[in-house]
Amino acid sequence: MLLNGVLLTARDASHKRITETLARGERLSFNIKGQTIYYMGPTPAKHGRVIGSAGPTTSCRMDSYTGALLDAGLKCIIGKGKRSSDTRRQLIKHKAVYLAAVGGAGALIAQTIKKARPLAYQELGTEAVFEIEVENFPAVVINDIYGGDLYQEGRAKFKIE
Repeated sequence: MLLNGVLLTARDASHKRITETLARGERLSFNIKGQTIYYMGPTPAKHGRVIGSAGPTTSCRMDSYTGALLDAGLKCIIGKGKRSSDTRRQLIKHKAVYLAAVGGAGALIAQTIKKARPLAYQELGTEAVFEIEVENFPAVVINDIYGGDLYQEGRAKFKIE
């Protein structure tokens, strides 16, 4: 699929801050309800570019934070690699989806990003939360709202017995 529109980006350090804020019962400085978070920390932009390399981060590193973000209304996550069974259950519970972007294609993915601006936790540098606007951002549905798991389905389909 090709995504168009506004996404948020966040990595480990910003996920920690977000969940700590939510655990204290405080409001975030940005709206997470109904949003998509792309697990990405951009490299610095070269002259004349919107953003530097923008490849996905390994998703399982965010599994311990995912439930709290889904509880707060997050609906879609983009990263790379498989998710824990608990995270997959949380996705079903919240009717949210997990998409994969192609690892190693950060320069190509950066070309789909038309605008980027820091949104929160700027002191974290590339791990800050950014708002990005994308055109034709390539991603594949891995975990759907019904419990489907493309990684498991692919392995089962090609399993040699």
